[in-house]
Amino acid sequence: MTLSSAYTSTAPAEVRFDATVTSAASYFYGTHTHCTHEEFTAQSSAGPIDVIDNVALAPRVPVRSGDRIEVQGEMVHDPGKMPIVHWTHRDPSGKHVDGFIRLRGRLYA
Repeated sequence: MTLSSAYTSTAPAEVRFDATVTSAASYFYGTHTHCTHEEFTAQSSAGPIDVIDNVALAPRVPVRSGDRIEVQGEMVHDPGKMPIVHWTHRDPSGKHVDGFIRLRGRLYA
């Protein structure tokens, strides 16, 4: 599915896109996963996206506002909020498509 189609859809979709980081990373503890996550916003060609990465499974990504990134993950929607892209890391159980974040030529997965 294209990024623009995934952005306007309500169904989860695997996406791969380039974007510009628009916020510094913040961290939170996931109540479902019981792991620390990194979260930042990015502007894609389709619109703003909230990028969430499980840092228990992938290294922290040292993003700064203005950085260009490439992201592969699963886009999901929460009505009234910007789309979220998560699963930006490998799946240790091998049941989900592996994702990544690429920053300055380095792959974080």
